[in-house]
Amino acid sequence: MSLSIDDFRKVEMRVGKIVAVEDIPAARKPMYKLAVDFGNGVSKQCVAGIKDRYTKDDLAGKIVVAVVNLEPKSVAGVVSECMLLAAYNESELSLLSTDKEVPLGLAVS
Repeated sequence: MSLSIDDFRKVEMRVGKIVAVEDIPAARKPMYKLAVDFGNGVSKQCVAGIKDRYTKDDLAGKIVVAVVNLEPKSVAGVVSECMLLAAYNESELSLLSTDKEVPLGLAVS
Protein backbone atom coordinates (compact mmCIF):
# COMPACT_ATOMS: atom_id res chain seq x y z
CA MET A 1 0.00 0.00 0.00
CA SER A 2 1.35 3.40 -0.97
CA LEU A 3 0.64 6.58 0.91
CA SER A 4 0.76 9.95 -0.78
CA ILE A 5 2.79 12.73 0.80
CA ASP A 6 -0.47 14.66 1.25
CA ASP A 7 -1.91 11.75 3.24
CA PHE A 8 1.28 11.49 5.32
CA ARG A 9 1.09 15.21 6.16
CA LYS A 10 -2.29 14.56 7.80
CA VAL A 11 -0.59 12.47 10.50
CA GLU A 12 0.41 14.76 13.37
CA MET A 13 3.26 13.34 15.44
CA ARG A 14 4.60 15.12 18.50
CA VAL A 15 7.17 14.61 21.25
CA GLY A 16 5.62 14.00 24.67
CA LYS A 17 6.50 12.93 28.19
CA ILE A 18 4.68 10.19 30.06
CA VAL A 19 3.62 11.76 33.36
CA ALA A 20 1.29 9.10 34.79
CA VAL A 21 0.91 5.34 34.36
CA GLU A 22 -2.07 3.30 35.62
CA ASP A 23 -3.18 -0.31 35.22
CA ILE A 24 -6.41 -1.07 33.36
CA PRO A 25 -7.85 -4.00 35.34
CA ALA A 26 -10.79 -4.50 32.94
CA ALA A 27 -8.53 -5.02 29.90
CA ARG A 28 -8.40 -8.51 28.35
CA LYS A 29 -4.66 -8.18 27.73
CA PRO A 30 -2.04 -6.33 29.81
CA MET A 31 -2.56 -2.59 29.23
CA TYR A 32 -1.72 0.75 30.77
CA LYS A 33 -3.58 4.05 30.80
CA LEU A 34 -0.96 6.74 30.26
CA ALA A 35 -1.12 10.51 30.67
CA VAL A 36 1.20 12.14 28.12
CA ASP A 37 2.26 15.79 28.42
CA PHE A 38 2.80 17.52 25.07
CA GLY A 39 3.75 20.90 26.56
CA ASN A 40 1.89 24.23 26.55
CA GLY A 41 -0.86 22.79 28.74
CA VAL A 42 -1.71 20.00 26.27
CA SER A 43 -2.08 16.54 27.80
CA LYS A 44 -3.63 13.46 26.23
CA GLN A 45 -4.63 10.08 27.55
CA CYS A 46 -3.30 6.99 25.81
CA VAL A 47 -4.12 3.31 26.18
CA ALA A 48 -1.13 1.12 25.37
CA GLY A 49 -0.80 -2.66 25.32
CA ILE A 50 2.79 -2.58 26.53
CA LYS A 51 2.39 -3.72 30.12
CA ASP A 52 4.14 -7.02 29.41
CA ARG A 53 7.20 -5.12 28.02
CA TYR A 54 7.53 -2.09 30.33
CA THR A 55 7.05 -1.53 34.06
CA LYS A 56 5.42 1.61 35.42
CA ASP A 57 8.84 2.80 36.56
CA ASP A 58 10.25 2.24 33.05
CA LEU A 59 7.56 4.50 31.59
CA ALA A 60 7.23 7.30 34.17
CA GLY A 61 9.04 10.34 32.79
CA LYS A 62 9.90 8.66 29.46
CA ILE A 63 10.06 10.86 26.38
CA VAL A 64 8.01 9.36 23.52
CA VAL A 65 6.78 10.11 20.02
CA ALA A 66 3.03 9.87 19.50
CA VAL A 67 0.36 10.40 16.86
CA VAL A 68 -1.88 13.05 18.41
CA ASN A 69 -4.64 13.64 15.85
CA LEU A 70 -6.36 10.25 15.86
CA GLU A 71 -10.06 10.05 16.62
CA PRO A 72 -10.53 9.13 20.30
CA LYS A 73 -11.34 5.46 20.79
CA SER A 74 -12.59 3.57 23.83
CA VAL A 75 -10.34 0.64 24.76
CA ALA A 76 -11.32 -1.52 27.76
CA GLY A 77 -13.63 1.28 28.88
CA VAL A 78 -10.89 3.94 28.75
CA VAL A 79 -10.75 6.65 26.07
CA SER A 80 -7.46 6.73 24.15
CA GLU A 81 -6.64 10.07 22.50
CA CYS A 82 -3.24 9.36 20.99
CA MET A 83 -0.97 6.48 19.95
CA LEU A 84 2.61 5.90 21.02
CA LEU A 85 4.94 4.92 18.19
CA ALA A 86 7.19 1.89 18.56
CA ALA A 87 9.45 -0.42 16.61
CA TYR A 88 8.33 -4.00 17.20
CA ASN A 89 8.04 -7.59 16.11
CA GLU A 90 6.88 -10.72 17.96
CA SER A 91 9.78 -10.65 20.43
CA GLU A 92 10.93 -7.01 20.60
CA LEU A 93 9.26 -3.69 21.31
CA SER A 94 10.98 -0.31 21.62
CA LEU A 95 9.12 2.97 22.06
CA LEU A 96 10.32 5.72 19.74
CA SER A 97 12.00 8.71 21.35
CA THR A 98 14.39 11.51 20.43
CA ASP A 99 18.17 11.27 20.51
CA LYS A 100 18.53 14.55 22.42
CA GLU A 101 16.38 16.77 24.62
CA VAL A 102 13.81 18.79 22.69
CA PRO A 103 10.77 20.81 23.80
CA LEU A 104 7.62 18.84 24.56
CA GLY A 105 5.10 19.17 21.75
CA LEU A 106 7.76 19.52 19.06
CA ALA A 107 6.46 18.24 15.72
CA VAL A 108 7.95 15.08 14.23
CA SER A 109 8.11 14.72 10.46
